[in-house]
Amino acid sequence: MLAYKLLVSNPVILGRVSGLYGIKGWVKVFSYTVPRNSILNYKELYLGQEKDWQPVRLSGGRCHGKSIILKFKDFKDRTEAETLIDKDIATKRDNLPELENGHYYWSDLIGLKVIQANGHELGTVKKFIETGTHDVMVVEGSQEILIPFVYKEIIKNVDLVRQFIDVDWDWS
Repeated sequence: MLAYKLLVSNPVILGRVSGLYGIKGWVKVFSYTVPRNSILNYKELYLGQEKDWQPVRLSGGRCHGKSIILKFKDFKDRTEAETLIDKDIATKRDNLPELENGHYYWSDLIGLKVIQANGHELGTVKKFIETGTHDVMVVEGSQEILIPFVYKEIIKNVDLVRQFIDVDWDWS
């Protein structure tokens, strides 16, 4: 097992280890990537949470039903892999592909303030839910609000520099 830690500034979370698979160190992963199996394409991965990250190398991975299963090189059996449950899987921002205008990585939007056209602040983006039609932004404020992420129709402006999202959404 890896015994050292590495500081990764501004990591992008790609998924989370959600359970164990078999006895040879494989883990089940909930992937946040779209499509889910694109997490398998990243060569530089880190495991951890917040500011405590360790580099890991994949020795295998594949789709398994609706999940992804991964095998990390230095975790040889189920007991070692058990220490990975609930760890985030991340990469450096430089490893992400460029996006078209009007497209964003969810990780860039989490924590941004959400403001209505009249200037009323609804809260901050807590997470996203992937649905069949549109992704849905979960906004946490005085109450939890679900807002479809439909760019230009509902989402009027995303300002990553000033850290806010303008919406045209009447949630009452």
